[in-house]
Amino acid sequence: MAGLLDGKVVAMTGAGRGIGRECALLAASEGARVVVNDPGVNPDGSGHDDGPAAQVVSEIKAKGGTAVANFADVSSMEGGESIIRTALDTYGRLDGLINLAAILRDRMVFNLTEEEWDDVIRVDLKGHFTTLKPAAVVMRQQRYGRIVNYSSVSGLQGNSGQANYGAAKAGIAGLTRVAARDLGRYGVTVNCIAPGASTRLTATVPQASRELRASRGIAGAGGAAPANAAAEAAAAAMRGPDMVAPMTIYLLLDEAWNINGRIFQVAGGHVGLLQDMYPPFKNIYKDGKWTLDELRALVPAQLMAGVVNPAPPPADLDIPGRPVAAPAT
Repeated sequence: MAGLLDGKVVAMTGAGRGIGRECALLAASEGARVVVNDPGVNPDGSGHDDGPAAQVVSEIKAKGGTAVANFADVSSMEGGESIIRTALDTYGRLDGLINLAAILRDRMVFNLTEEEWDDVIRVDLKGHFTTLKPAAVVMRQQRYGRIVNYSSVSGLQGNSGQANYGAAKAGIAGLTRVAARDLGRYGVTVNCIAPGASTRLTATVPQASRELRASRGIAGAGGAAPANAAAEAAAAAMRGPDMVAPMTIYLLLDEAWNINGRIFQVAGGHVGLLQDMYPPFKNIYKDGKWTLDELRALVPAQLMAGVVNPAPPPADLDIPGRPVAAPAT
């Protein structure tokens, strides 16, 4: 099957490696003309290398596809605009945009520096806006477009040591929902992927952090190793970045015209539609103002019943307000 994106022009950030590379190859195989953006930085954002983007372009062309490289830094408006301009100058149009560019600067929040905060927010969150804004101008005028953003479980559920990354990724989810409302009336859709895959970024997470996240039931944290080599190989294949590409590209198709403002969790063979944050899934209500005594009674008994603390303090820590455990008999 090929040709689902014939005639379309798709720009992608962070497309030199990992999930971005797989998205670029798949889109090109379906006939899209692709702008492959990647400045070739290290996982923490340092350095520069034209190689990754240029190599993906070469791979696409070797298979008979059409692509052009762009090496701009998405953290500035000038860089983001240059990616959209490359699409327009090279191919005369823009039909789709996939925002994948991201860096990591993991640090527990009490050790996080202002620079580490600013760098991640600038690349990961602002880097979505710097391309989305100029793309939105073009797509609004032509009354057509597909935009796919990339959030993370870190922003939607929370990962220890990723206050900056999680804040950026949560912001991307909010940006997606708002931009979808701004652009939907013009025939433009804006959706979001929260991926679970093994990439260069996930490889930088220390094993201690992986084990901590796994102990708290955080999806994609990486827990105990599979029981044997065959199981380990099968599990690794399911965590490949190529597993995330199909749903991403599906959202670019014309037939996805009525999917807008949605966040999908994609990991291995799993594709899930995440529930919107509003309306809340549990409620308490009274016809009037709550008293503190009422809330003290009903919040733990009803609103928070069955809701698990993602990071509970150890049992031997003296916590004011925590009920004293009954002595063992």
